[in-house]
Amino acid sequence: MTQIRHLTQPLQRRPGELGVHSLDHFNFYVPDVADAEKFYRSFGLEPREEQGKLNVYTRGNPHRWGSIVEGPRKKLNYMSFGCFEDDLPRFRERLQTMRIDLLDPPAGFESNGLWCRDADGTLLEIRVAEKSSPNEKSPVDNSPGLPAKANAPSRSKVPIVQPRRLAHMLVFTRDIPKTIAFYQNALGLRLSDRSGDTIAFMHGIHGSDHHMIAFVRSEAPGLHHLSWDVGSIQEIGLGAMQMADKGYTAGWGLGRHVLGSNYFHYVRDPWGSYAEYSSDIDYIPVDCDWDAADHPPEDSFYVWGPVPPADFAFNHEATA
Repeated sequence: MTQIRHLTQPLQRRPGELGVHSLDHFNFYVPDVADAEKFYRSFGLEPREEQGKLNVYTRGNPHRWGSIVEGPRKKLNYMSFGCFEDDLPRFRERLQTMRIDLLDPPAGFESNGLWCRDADGTLLEIRVAEKSSPNEKSPVDNSPGLPAKANAPSRSKVPIVQPRRLAHMLVFTRDIPKTIAFYQNALGLRLSDRSGDTIAFMHGIHGSDHHMIAFVRSEAPGLHHLSWDVGSIQEIGLGAMQMADKGYTAGWGLGRHVLGSNYFHYVRDPWGSYAEYSSDIDYIPVDCDWDAADHPPEDSFYVWGPVPPADFAFNHEATA
């Protein structure tokens, strides 16, 4: 284990409770990293080759939201969650009490944290990190147009859409109840909403979006989508066109979700998973005890939008 760096902790913190504060970063394999670099750069992110990995950043933010490495096929490798420095020993004790095996980090990955596998076998890290989940609801600008003025920009002059941050991940799991229990008991996340044993959304106790991670049932684990926050519905639409102009036309949107309330457009990546432009998601403050509910399927997916593709929930990692 590498030496833990001292980090200045933000004032926002739920007192006396143990829980991760952020989804710090992701890591997955793809057959050709060049395809990933092209896709995510077209999406408006800033991928950089660093120490043998393709690390993913957003413009003007030093935080590394994820890393991508070359492998025989597309596969989610691990997810890393951030915690406060003084909570790391408490997490170690909690995992040991739960008889969860502590593992060495994967070869080639430096770590200051604890490694284990979740109830589905997905590799996780809990690490000391600065809080990257928002401390308040992210600003949104859906202002109406002004009178006596042409308000739409020329198509040739629209700016490149550049997401502000990683919003959340949706991953596949074999068993929704077991997964909810693991992330509640081991990581201290809380259930926001669910729909039976099909899908569940979980948030951080120290202030986070409606969900920093979500789970959907499948026959195997894997990555469904990475969601990236933008500042308006306009940016979602421009992002969709930006990707279509680069040849990435498959996807789903524009629409609005029920659970989380965010507006969305999904773009299918080269491996069958998705990148989502997301805006105006619900926010759960540090002092809020969110009233989680179990919603019927017709009230758990989307309020409006086009019919999703027939294979939208297909897990390509399960068939490899």
